[in-house]
Amino acid sequence: MATEELEALNPIHHPPRFNLNPNPNPNLMSTSRFNPSLNPDPIPLLSVTPLPPFSRCTVPRLKRSVVGCLPVLYWLPRYSIWDYGMPDLISGISVGIMHLPQGMAYALLASLPPVFGLYTSLYPALVYFFFGTSRHISIGTFAVLSIMVGSVTERLAPDRNFLVMLNGTNLTEVNITARDSYRVQVAAATTVLGGLIQVVLGLVKFGFVGTYLSEPLVRAYTTAAAAHAVVAVIAQLFGLSTTRFSGPLSLVYTLVEVCSKLPQTHLPTLAVSGVSMVFLIAAKEINSAISARLPVPIPVELITIVAATVISSYTYLNGNYTISVVGEIPSGLAAPRLPDASLFKEVMGDAFALAIVGYAISISLGKTFALKHGYKVDSNQELVALGLSNAVGGFFQCYAVCSSMSRSLIQESTGGKTQMAGMASAVIVLVTVLKLGPLFQELPKAVLAAIVFVNLKGMFKQYYDIITLWRSSKVDLVVWLVTWVSTLLFNLDMGLGASITFAVLTVIFRTQLPKYSVLGHVPGTDKPWEAAGREVPGITIFHSSATVYFANADLYLEALKGKVGLDISKMIIYKRRQEAKQRRRDKRAERRARREAKRQNGTVFVMPTTPRTPDDQCSWEYLKGSKDPDCATLGAMSELQDGDTTTLGSSSEDTLSRELDKVSLGSLGKWTWDIHSIILDLSTANFIDTVAIKTMRNIFHDFGEIDVTVYMAGCQMSVVEQLELGGFFSESITKGRLFATVHDAVLHCLGHQGTSTLKPDLDTKRFPKL
Repeated sequence: MATEELEALNPIHHPPRFNLNPNPNPNLMSTSRFNPSLNPDPIPLLSVTPLPPFSRCTVPRLKRSVVGCLPVLYWLPRYSIWDYGMPDLISGISVGIMHLPQGMAYALLASLPPVFGLYTSLYPALVYFFFGTSRHISIGTFAVLSIMVGSVTERLAPDRNFLVMLNGTNLTEVNITARDSYRVQVAAATTVLGGLIQVVLGLVKFGFVGTYLSEPLVRAYTTAAAAHAVVAVIAQLFGLSTTRFSGPLSLVYTLVEVCSKLPQTHLPTLAVSGVSMVFLIAAKEINSAISARLPVPIPVELITIVAATVISSYTYLNGNYTISVVGEIPSGLAAPRLPDASLFKEVMGDAFALAIVGYAISISLGKTFALKHGYKVDSNQELVALGLSNAVGGFFQCYAVCSSMSRSLIQESTGGKTQMAGMASAVIVLVTVLKLGPLFQELPKAVLAAIVFVNLKGMFKQYYDIITLWRSSKVDLVVWLVTWVSTLLFNLDMGLGASITFAVLTVIFRTQLPKYSVLGHVPGTDKPWEAAGREVPGITIFHSSATVYFANADLYLEALKGKVGLDISKMIIYKRRQEAKQRRRDKRAERRARREAKRQNGTVFVMPTTPRTPDDQCSWEYLKGSKDPDCATLGAMSELQDGDTTTLGSSSEDTLSRELDKVSLGSLGKWTWDIHSIILDLSTANFIDTVAIKTMRNIFHDFGEIDVTVYMAGCQMSVVEQLELGGFFSESITKGRLFATVHDAVLHCLGHQGTSTLKPDLDTKRFPKL
């Protein structure tokens, strides 16, 4: 499809914005307005403050809002029947034929009569036609959502609640009519509530929630849901009557009951199931082998249900062999009904799970096709469209819908171009509901169960993800396995919550344990500073692969100390104790001088005669003799040496000083003069919180005490603003410590320290300007 055609059909179109102010910048004056030769009647300017953009009501803005809410108003007037009519018609017929067997089959998973599966394939597709933005997804029944709805209907309307006494006996039987009627109400209420949740989330721009459902999580969830679907239909395949359990470990309980009742298998039903599965599998394999030479795929499921219905009608399978059949299918459309609002409180959690899962499946499939065909899918509008499809469908006794992978692939592979294909498929379903529905009354339910079982083959192939993820990402593999296990054991709703929680925890753990590295220079490359490069003597460039925030701030500090090789705490303690020890030396020297003078029986004037030397030695001068300073004689006394300061054994503080004297800075790490600058590469940080700001302030302060200057490089503007708001900058930590790039920071450090102390091959000429 040409680029112009794709743009013409793109429902998310933003017309150019019209600026009502002819001179939006007051500093840039219009020439024609102020030049009398060009405009003889200049219009005086009024000092009026323009309204903010969100408060202006203009026709273009109103048009954009309406088109954004109803995308069909944009692409339908531009629809070309000659270019897209025939491909959409062929695609729609193919998808509509698939809707019929899948709608009736998946209704069994929802524990509803098959006709309600046909309703679910009709109304939501019509609503999505007006509000959806994806051109290729097919909205309707889906195995995963059908299972989730079935768990709700079975929980709130179990068979035991509808037992009635047989006339004249003590035996009981299930009132199927009353049970199914109540289950339809439960499914409709759940669907309407889930749709309203989706609409509200879409209106508040919560479409990004789908990003938290990663592909491994969604694929594992659908794989586990397929296992639930198999267990749900296995009783139909064997002709058994079992109880569907709900809640945690319901899958295990159902399997145990099925296994315990296997001796009661109904052999005629098992034979029908076996023949149907063999035919479906063989036909699908043949269909896949010759699909390249066929204009449209062979409708295998439709052929199966037609053949099974004909055989069942002429051989009287229900009467002669007691094989369960679909039963009465009313012709025509049911009148809309208000949902039972009293059920909303009981299905709130299930409705929310349906809303999230249905949206995640639909948006992931829609974005896949959009990327392939070069158009855009609006996630928030998709959430609204799906919510309206569910909410409106619920009033017509439909249950929850989303896009189907198998039908969407058929719609795309058969040449579907727009949402008009979905309208064509809805017409096929409508004709079936109005006229052809009663013809399928003799269809065996075992055939529908076989269709469900065979169609789940694609989901079972997703177990290969374990091998793929083992090779590519162990973390994603753990997410896949945890999601699969939790969904199997905790049921679909609770399993989804546990899976999302664990997936979020993996993100937190990965940000708490990022990779720390020291960058070095790699000459002649586009990225001159990398972990594999050669370190610059005297400069340590510290890089973290994740944002620094409260959860990893302490780990960041510890990693920095480890990479730099300086134990800041010990060095600061050592420095402060050395300073305190020197002050005690000065006081003892002064007292020694005074005592020496007193022994001379004279007045003493004590003062240091020389400034402190690098090795902390100085001399004291005193005047002794008479009280007259002019007659006093001059004496001198040297300060105690290091050995003299360690003779005060009674003091525990001096004992600690003696131990610290034995420790040199070299034993604590690198020598202080080996590192003069540290550059913190914060290019990966997109935010910084108050805890991280305090950690950064401590880093600057602590390293400054041992004469190591700290700089920041690569900070985004948002991070700088957060540093300002957090009170990070001060007289000692100025914005002069910030640099746009690591390269600029290195050049500053080299120039600040001077090249005289550097080796010739490390001169700044080796670092070209950016």
